[in-house]
Amino acid sequence: MAVMAVPRFERFFRSAAGVDVDKDDLRRYGDFVNDKLYDLLMIGQAHAKANRRDIIDPWDLPVTKGLQESIHRFRLLDEDIELKPILEQLATLPPLDLSIGEETVGRLPEIVGGLSVALAQAFKIVDPDVKNPATEQWERTTRVFDLLL
Repeated sequence: MAVMAVPRFERFFRSAAGVDVDKDDLRRYGDFVNDKLYDLLMIGQAHAKANRRDIIDPWDLPVTKGLQESIHRFRLLDEDIELKPILEQLATLPPLDLSIGEETVGRLPEIVGGLSVALAQAFKIVDPDVKNPATEQWERTTRVFDLLL
């Protein structure tokens, strides 16, 4: 999923955490964002069903305090993430039982932005000396997110 062009992707990670990524990392980043967004929507779906609703509203998504703070940091970076590629990628995943509400769809770019900021900063937590994350850092970092999201 190309939510950003390569130069913007590289600039974004440098701005967010001082991490250098390149076009080879774009696939791993796309997979990460795709997987985590789908995980959030799956939990959101469970919340909506538990409340006997047939659409997933923004408050159904398990946006933690940390993710909310990352969304705020994303807003401060003043970067854009396009909605169209996000929706195209979601369409390739197993379908959800419920529809995603319009307000929720409108929030997806900021959620992806928050996940992206959190990912960039997590590289520095996993390995404070990392400049250009290698496969090992990508695997460690995504495993941490798998535990938490």
